[in-house]
Amino acid sequence: MNRIVFILLCAMLTMAQSSVAQIQTVLDGAYVKEHNPTRKVVAYPYLRQADVMWHKRIWEFIDLKQKMNQSLYYPTEKSDERKSLWDVIYEGLTQVGALTAYDLGPTGQDDKFRHALTAAQVDSMLNREVISYVPNLETGEPEPVKQIVKMESTDIVGYKLKEEWLFDKQRSERYVRIIGIAPVYLSKSLETGEVKGIKEIFWLYFPECRWVFANADVFNLHNDAARLSFDDIFQKRMFTAYIVKEENVYDRSIQDYTKGIDALLESERIKDELFLAEHDLWNY
Repeated sequence: MNRIVFILLCAMLTMAQSSVAQIQTVLDGAYVKEHNPTRKVVAYPYLRQADVMWHKRIWEFIDLKQKMNQSLYYPTEKSDERKSLWDVIYEGLTQVGALTAYDLGPTGQDDKFRHALTAAQVDSMLNREVISYVPNLETGEPEPVKQIVKMESTDIVGYKLKEEWLFDKQRSERYVRIIGIAPVYLSKSLETGEVKGIKEIFWLYFPECRWVFANADVFNLHNDAARLSFDDIFQKRMFTAYIVKEENVYDRSIQDYTKGIDALLESERIKDELFLAEHDLWNY
């Protein structure tokens, strides 16, 4: 009897191994993708202060609801081939350890990269502890129950960019250098679900992020054989954004002195000024 059972187990194990081997030999596609995804970052050209004849600091907001920005939002569930920008940032912070997050400060508006967050602080921000009260079945009294809520890709509604627009007279070229990027989420009450507004989580130093972004593929709408990277998206300005602040004497954002459609019109006015500032530097 024991011998029969042993023979049956061996037969089942052989069938399982053959089925696994058969699954592993199935090619999901027309060809084997052999290219190494490791890419190098194209360094910025050297820039001297003496060559900068015009400079402006700008803050922009990338709204992920816009159609042109969908490549930064999707896929909401990561796969082996593609991830959303938030999943790339999350892995760079928690698993790879290649990124450094910087605190927003006591006012929640510090973007100077002065206070780096520790791994424990980042983990507490991305995996928040929620206490809910559930009635006890025996006594009927509410009892606290702890639950960990993870920050998901679908919670991110946009990204805030800190940029420097400048004109290099040595090369006769205008540059837009992204200095920092901050993920923005929809702030809600964890107990009641009430929406409080949008809020930045932390700031990331963009030149440091480029090494991680360059090795994360982005879906190419026109040619799936030529995938882009997130670094390509930002360097080629393949996104749409609107200005939320320009450097000013009052150090205030657009929302501090205008609202609604007037804020969008003010953003467009600043964009026109940036274009005219570059245009006026040329002599024909």
